[in-house]
Amino acid sequence: MRAFRIISLLVMLALIAVVGAAPALAQENQRDLFFYTRYPAQEATVGDVVTVKLTLGTDTTPQIVRLGMREAPSGWNVTFRGDGRVIQAAYVEPNNNATFDLRIEPPSDVKAGSYRMVAVATGVNQEVALPIELTLKAKTVNPAGLTFKVDLPTLRGAPSTTFRYNVTLKNESSEEVPVSLLAEAPRGFQVDFKLSGQSITSVPFGPNESKNLSVEVRALNTDVPAGTYEIGILARGGDLQATTRLVADITGQPQLLLTTPDGRLSGEARIGEKTDVKLIVRNTGSAPARNIELSASPPVGWTVEFEPKQIPELANGQLVEVTAKVQPSNQAIAGDYLVTFTARPAEAAVATSEFRFTVLTSTIWGLVGIALIAVAVVGVGVAVMRFGRR
Repeated sequence: MRAFRIISLLVMLALIAVVGAAPALAQENQRDLFFYTRYPAQEATVGDVVTVKLTLGTDTTPQIVRLGMREAPSGWNVTFRGDGRVIQAAYVEPNNNATFDLRIEPPSDVKAGSYRMVAVATGVNQEVALPIELTLKAKTVNPAGLTFKVDLPTLRGAPSTTFRYNVTLKNESSEEVPVSLLAEAPRGFQVDFKLSGQSITSVPFGPNESKNLSVEVRALNTDVPAGTYEIGILARGGDLQATTRLVADITGQPQLLLTTPDGRLSGEARIGEKTDVKLIVRNTGSAPARNIELSASPPVGWTVEFEPKQIPELANGQLVEVTAKVQPSNQAIAGDYLVTFTARPAEAAVATSEFRFTVLTSTIWGLVGIALIAVAVVGVGVAVMRFGRR
């Protein structure tokens, strides 16, 4: 019996130790700040602009994290970019990481070799350093081969933009060469080669002949995240080949949705009376929407007032509730009417929503009718009482 009590006591103490250690262990596994890239060591060719995608996050404390660089080679232009802009800090919170780019532009006279730099994220309680290694290789020169020349290799636009690059491809050899055109693009992008407006996948070249091509790049979905996307272009003809790299810098784009809290787009209104309609303006895009004007297209004689009438700024992923005060015309008759509500941002597509109103007669006229009926009934009763006695 005594041995059983001792064993029970030991089991209880072990359970207490495990339960007490679990929160401490969970707390130890949480990171105050983490900063990483999936590709910390990369290769590129001299003259290339290199983009490194970075992820920054926290498991514990919402905070603003300052970004900086150490040990960057002299003369190099190294910047952090988010939503197509140069950034110096990022906001993170648990379960909501920040993703952005590190854009590395070596000088034009850089030598081939290995280079190292350190990206630094400084949070409230912690500093995290991320080493980046870049190996630059010398350009291969083929004096009698294919060469590319691009007018503007980097273009900026919205997710819905079709990026058009003007490219000159030259056959510097002394032989006729049929050239195939290939592209290596990020997932979700489509690349089309065009010559004189016609889509092509290959084109013949005579000796020392040049041709002006158009390379069109577009995202298949307009919800592609903002960022810098690189497209590799390859021209191959027999033993000859040439490569070049294009960059599509996609900036965020707001996209508004105008609806009601429950999704119903119909209701009732009474003649001569104001009816409140609750609307939701939601930004489902990838950038803030600014200076959103609310307006309506009602039937003739109707009035519509909004509260608020303007939304200064609506961040992506956020929503604002708006009240539309709708009053039918005094000359309206009972029936169904359509009112179009519009949310118009400063630099994005408008959002519209059609709301169907069933107009009823005013409650005042109903009371008047009841009163008239009551007066008539009283009048008939008085007449019956007076003439009935005779």
